[in-house]
Amino acid sequence: METIYLAGGCLWGVQAFVKTLPGVLSTEAGRANGTTDTLDGEYDGYAECVKTTFDPNVVTVNDLMGYLFEIIDPYSINQQGIDVGEKYRTGVYSDESRHLMEAQAFIERRSDAERIAVEVKPLTNYVRSADEHQDRLTRCPDDYCHIPKDVLIKYQTI
Repeated sequence: METIYLAGGCLWGVQAFVKTLPGVLSTEAGRANGTTDTLDGEYDGYAECVKTTFDPNVVTVNDLMGYLFEIIDPYSINQQGIDVGEKYRTGVYSDESRHLMEAQAFIERRSDAERIAVEVKPLTNYVRSADEHQDRLTRCPDDYCHIPKDVLIKYQTI
């Protein structure tokens, strides 16, 4: 088992999407790479993310990057859908340098690499979101989500 942190805008939709992917063993909604040890105010620089535990024999970081790019606008800075602000930035975080190298290589292989706004950085800190945010779209399927419902449905059958 390995763990990577994926930020793709509002964490509700990202978690709903990621937890359906092959090789993903568990997910947890949270915030990564903030400037404080707790979630205060506007989350002090944190990016909404999904802590993703996966089996690397089934799904690779390269695969996870491909899936992430299906649900984000990779050119947008601090915005996904109607959600705007630093906490909605896109990114990939890990304390494994190998994960970061694989994520960066995925971006560099793209013909539009110079336009990509997805940050790839070491994980500096992580805070789990409150219970009300965990699996939110499973419990409240009509809540807002920037990910098109047809994309979410497509992967529910994997």
